[in-house]
Amino acid sequence: MILSDRRRRITIKDVAQAAGVSTQTVSRVMNKSSYVSGKTRQRVEAVVEELGYNPSALARSLSQQRSYTLGIVTSGLKYIGPSRTINGIADKADELGYMLLMKELDNFNIHSIDVVIDSLLARQVDGILWVAPEIGDNHSWVEKQKAKIPVPVLFLAMKPRDSISSVSTDNFQGAVIAVQHLLSCGRKKIGHISGPLSWWEADERKRGWQETLNAVGFDTSDDCCTEGNWSSASGEQAFIHLMQKFPDVDAVFVANDQMSLGVLREAIRRGIHVPEQLAVIGFDNIPESAYFYPSLTTIYQDLQLLGEQAVQIIVEMIQARQENRPVIARSRFIQPTLVVRESSGCV
Repeated sequence: MILSDRRRRITIKDVAQAAGVSTQTVSRVMNKSSYVSGKTRQRVEAVVEELGYNPSALARSLSQQRSYTLGIVTSGLKYIGPSRTINGIADKADELGYMLLMKELDNFNIHSIDVVIDSLLARQVDGILWVAPEIGDNHSWVEKQKAKIPVPVLFLAMKPRDSISSVSTDNFQGAVIAVQHLLSCGRKKIGHISGPLSWWEADERKRGWQETLNAVGFDTSDDCCTEGNWSSASGEQAFIHLMQKFPDVDAVFVANDQMSLGVLREAIRRGIHVPEQLAVIGFDNIPESAYFYPSLTTIYQDLQLLGEQAVQIIVEMIQARQENRPVIARSRFIQPTLVVRESSGCV
C-alpha cells in the first residue's frame, strides 16, 4: 500500500497503483459508472478514503477533457412538473459532481431550438437534458437535428422513439390505474378532463382513460370529455362544460391535481357531494392534494426519481462516449402509483 505523502498532492495514478487497477477504472468509480464490479468499487473507494484523494473539478475536467457540466433545456418552471423534475436533476448532478447550466426555450421553432443548443455547446457542456415537454410537432427537430449535436442528449416528457434516449412517466398506465380504481368503486359514467391535447402527456392520459373504458363497453364519446390547460381555473370551467354535455356523470378522471381543485370548487358551488354523488381523481400527487376538501385521490408520479434517473443515464452515456463505446439509445418509463384518499369514495 502506498503511504500518503502530505507534501504532495495524491493523484489518480497513486490510487490506481494502490488499488491494483487502471486509472480508467478509478475514473469510473469516481464518476459512479455502473461498469465496475461491486468488489472492485469497494477496493478503490477504500484506497480513495485512505489516501485522501479528492480531485478538483478543474483537474478532472482538464485530465478527462470534460467540463462536468450538464445543459438543461426547459420551457419555463411555471408548471409544477418541470420544477419538481429539476429538483431531482440538481440533487443527482450534485452527487455525481456535475454543474448545471439551464436555458429556457421561449418557443419551439427550429431557429429558437438551434440558438439554445448552440449556446449550450459554446459552453462545452458534456450532455444535454431536454426537459421541455413535447407539444404539437416540436419533436420534429429531433430527427432532423439530433445527429448534428456532438454530445449525448436525453429527453424527458417526450414520446419514446427508437432514435432517442428518454425517461418519462408512464402516463398511459397512470390513467389506466385511475380509471380502474373508479370502476372498482362502482362508477359507471366516468368523464375526463384532459390537459391541452397538443401535449403528449395529456394525450397519453386521455388515451388511457378511453381504452380502459372501451374495454368494458362504457361511453367515451366527445360528450364524456373536455379539455383544460392544467390550471385550477381551467378545471373549473372544463367541469362546467362537462356537466352541460354529460349531466349524469358520476366520476371524473382529471389529468392533473391543479384542475381537480377547480372541479371540487365548482362541485361545491353546485351542491354536488363528493364523493357520494361524484368521485374525483387527479394526477400528480402535489403536496397540497392531501389538504383539498375532500382530500384528493390521485396518481403519484415520482418526478424527483425521474430527474435523478435522467442524470444517471446521461452520465453513463457521457462515460461511454469518452471511452469510445457505442452510445445506445434507450427509453425508460417511471411507473406511477395510486394514492387513495376521500374524493373517490373508496378509502
